[in-house]
Amino acid sequence: MVRKLFLLILVFGLFLGNETVTGAQDSPDLHVVVNLVQLNVAVTDKNGKYITGLRPKDFAIAEDGILEKAATFAEGNGPTRSLVEFAGQDAASAPAADSAEPSPGPASPPTFESLVSGANVFVLFDTSDYMYRGFVYAQDAITEFIRSLGGADKIAFYSYSRDLSRAAPLTTDRTQVLRAVRSTVAGDQAALYNALLLTLKDAAQNMGRKVVVVFSNGPDNSSVVPPEDVAEFAQSSGVSIYMISTREAKLEPVSSAVFDRMTAATGGKAYFAKNWRDENRAFASIRDDLAHLYSLSYYPKANPNSGWRAITVKLVGDRLKKYKVRTRNGYRPRLSRFSGDNKTASSGLVPGISTQ
Repeated sequence: MVRKLFLLILVFGLFLGNETVTGAQDSPDLHVVVNLVQLNVAVTDKNGKYITGLRPKDFAIAEDGILEKAATFAEGNGPTRSLVEFAGQDAASAPAADSAEPSPGPASPPTFESLVSGANVFVLFDTSDYMYRGFVYAQDAITEFIRSLGGADKIAFYSYSRDLSRAAPLTTDRTQVLRAVRSTVAGDQAALYNALLLTLKDAAQNMGRKVVVVFSNGPDNSSVVPPEDVAEFAQSSGVSIYMISTREAKLEPVSSAVFDRMTAATGGKAYFAKNWRDENRAFASIRDDLAHLYSLSYYPKANPNSGWRAITVKLVGDRLKKYKVRTRNGYRPRLSRFSGDNKTASSGLVPGISTQ
């Protein structure tokens, strides 16, 4: 009972800075802060093959139907660059009539030195009692996945059963992460959504591409957090969720449906592995996805909506409309509390640099 009360208090604290409060417009101390909105975007053909070589002008971003202008752009593990750079390149190589490019949102774009190549990858491993079978195979699959990621990627390794263990913080040191993987042991009950929420909270503190890769061997039987709230937090924080379940979908239809909805809403994918070979293929698919994602960001135009904002990303031009676009479908602006002089944001968000 004490444990559940503690978790409820913890979850309330995690969401306090993210939810919109009714009537916030009437309070001088409450402000909705929306700065740089970050999107991970996958583009594939009808066979699932990745489409590469697209430019910023090939994408049309809309928020609540309002057309937005991209501020930064990157492809795969390439560096994130401001649209000023692309505009200059296109102006030098294209005819004058075709050289116009969207300009960044702010008049003076911030320094994007923290938005460089690579992704922030958080691996969350199920070590509950569901994992007694195939534990070593799972460790092997995770190890191979970590080794296969690009050198520019930062990786964190967490594990969970009833509680979350931050075994290796976000780092480029593969040895540290692999040591943490091999040191895991099976535990007791599974509190997947509690652990996933805490992992998302950590991931949200970082700039650039952020993804959480979950390896689960069973349903959640110990969380106090509903999966819908976890999914919304991931969407509003710009974190894509990938889930690998070793339980066949027909054996756990409820959990499988939740996994499908959660990953789709955040721009990720769900995989259901029947054996260790499927596990390796799932990790390989996630690695390929990360290597082919487009990363776009924008500064939202004026929008009176302080609740849920829908995001759509489409491809421009008849030759591109046949391709499929996958990304998160929206977010809720974060609520920030200011001091009496309205100069200090207690949430720690920095205008022009923080991301949604």
